[in-house]
Formats: sequence, C-alpha cells, structure tokens
Amino acid sequence: LQQSAFLSLGFLRLFRAARLIKLLRQGYTIRILLWTFIQSVKALPYVCLLIAMLFFIYCIIGMQVFGNIKNDPMTQMNIHNNFQTFASGLLLLFRCATGENWQEVMLDCDAGRECEGAGESCGSKMTYLYFVTFIFLCSFLMLNLFVAVIMDNFDYLTRDSSILGPHHLDEYVRVWAEYDPTARGKVHHTDMYEMLRNMEPPVGFGKKCPYRLAYRKLIRMNMPVDENGMVHFTTTLFALIRESLGIKIGPTEVMDQRDNELRYCLCRLWPVQAKRMLNILVPPDSELTYYKMTVGKIYAGLLMLENHRLEKQPQCKDQSPDRRKLSSADTSPQSEKSADLLARFFGGVVHASHRSPRTSETEDDLNK
Repeated sequence: LQQSAFLSLGFLRLFRAARLIKLLRQGYTIRILLWTFIQSVKALPYVCLLIAMLFFIYCIIGMQVFGNIKNDPMTQMNIHNNFQTFASGLLLLFRCATGENWQEVMLDCDAGRECEGAGESCGSKMTYLYFVTFIFLCSFLMLNLFVAVIMDNFDYLTRDSSILGPHHLDEYVRVWAEYDPTARGKVHHTDMYEMLRNMEPPVGFGKKCPYRLAYRKLIRMNMPVDENGMVHFTTTLFALIRESLGIKIGPTEVMDQRDNELRYCLCRLWPVQAKRMLNILVPPDSELTYYKMTVGKIYAGLLMLENHRLEKQPQCKDQSPDRRKLSSADTSPQSEKSADLLARFFGGVVHASHRSPRTSETEDDLNK
C-alpha cells in the first residue's frame, strides 16, 4: 500500500510540466498562436460533421456493394478490413483516408471476388469510381479544411495589428494589473495617461503618441471619476473600444447626442444585459454634469493650462526661426481647439477632492 501511494504521488508530480503554460504570457507571438488554435476550435466541429456525413454515406454504399466479399488473410479484405459491419466499414474508410494501401483495397474489391455465403461472385466494377471519388473528396478536400480554418484565423489575427480584436484584451488586462495590483477594478485618474501610453495601439495610445493628442482622446473618452478619484475598469475599456473603432464618435458639441444614441442601440441589442451594465459602459448625463468630476474635465484643464503657458511664454531673442514657427503654431490654433474641447466638459466644476492630476512624466512633458 505504501508503495502504491508513493507511485500515485510521484505520478502527480508530472503535472509540474504544466508550469510551462506561464510562458505563454511572456511572448506576443505565442499568444497569437494559442488564440488562433482557440478560435479554430469553434469552427472545427462543423468540419468534423461534414467529414462524418461523407464517411456515413460511403460506408452505407460500401456495405451494400462490397459487404459480401469473403475475408481472405492473403488480401487486404480480411477479418480486420471489410464492409460486413458498419463499424468495420468506417475503420476501413478511415484507413483509406490516411492513404494506407487504398489502391490495393480498391483492387481487392473488384468484380469476380469470392463471396462469403452462397453466390457466384462478389465485388463490382464500381470499386474504381467508389474509391477514387472517396480519396479525392476526403484526402484532397475535406481534411484540408482543417488547415484552411486554422490558416484563416491566423491570417485574420496577423494581417494587420491595427485591427482591434478580442486578442488585444490580454494586453489591456496585463497593463491594467500593473496599476491595480489588488484587482479592485479601478485605478486613479492620475495613472490614466501613463497607463494608456504603456498600451500599444489599437488598444492604448503607445509610447510615440504626443501627449497633446493623448489629452484630446482622454477628453473625448470622458470617463467619470468617483469621490476617491478612481476610474472603473469596464468604463475605460469600452471607451477605448469606442475610440478605436469610431463607434458613435463625433465633434465635442454632439457627443452628448451620440452618447444617447449609443445607449439606445445597446438597449435594443442587449435588453437584459443593458439593465445592469449600461451605466457602466456609457455613463448617463447625471454622471457627466458640471458638478461631477470626469477624466475629460481633468485633462481638459491640463490642456488649457498648457495652452496658457505657451501663449504667455516670452519669445527669446536667441530662439531659432524654426523654433519660433513651431511655437507660434502651438499657441493660437491650440487655443481655438481647446475652447471647443472645453465647451462640453469644463462647464462649471465647483470643487473636487483629488490628487494632483499630473504624473511625473506628464509634468516633464508640460515643462518642455
């Protein structure tokens, strides 16, 4: 008994090899291959059903035409390979589908073979048409459908990295976990800019995204901020998807109308889920009013402050002409754009208890 228990415990140690699965999180290419396999599994049952129908039809025909051939151990039609029963017929067809001596099986089913019971001769000249069409349909077409399904999913996932898909959710969850280690489902609004820059497009902004462009995207996303200055996981994810795919997105002056249209569409498409998730996916107007703090208002204030700094900054005499041209391009046009951006979000924020909305990285960018 002790030896048996020892062997059982030793066998369980083999599952330590499953630790290699953790490596799948480290490489983007490996995750793509794994996601391709998972997506292909959804379509493979239909391919298997089509192949099963083909095997069923050919097995019934084989039992009717070649079922009386006598088993001969010296030929391919023996006790293990025959059409006398449905199970043995399927097994013989599977062997032929793999290409193992299917031509010899075809010749042994030709006309003039000895019968199992009383009869002159068995077999049929139909054997050539029967086996050739089966090999053509099964080996050259049906089995290649497996490869076609896998290649189609792999091509979809790799043809353009800018196409937003379910496989990008892993990166969003991974980066979010770095700023939310306790898995509360919320992060502070001061971490929002840095977090989204650490996410590669099309989910996030990327390292190369200019901070002014990132601010405008955050203003348009406009996620609500609770009394603790936190932003919800699902609200941020849906806002990123909406921004990336351009779902009901427009100028700032019509965004309230677009929000209402999107809420109506969600209620029509998913009436049950919308009852408990609608306010999280698309915050209502009561969460975006002038006395409510939002991410859009915070970063609109930062953008407004930056424009004010650029307008008031004196021009140095030793500044190069190119630098002056760049500075002038960043002042007055940006003021007009910021006024439009603030028209929706920066109405009348009375007060809000929150930390300074600047990360160290944002402060360095603004000082530049």
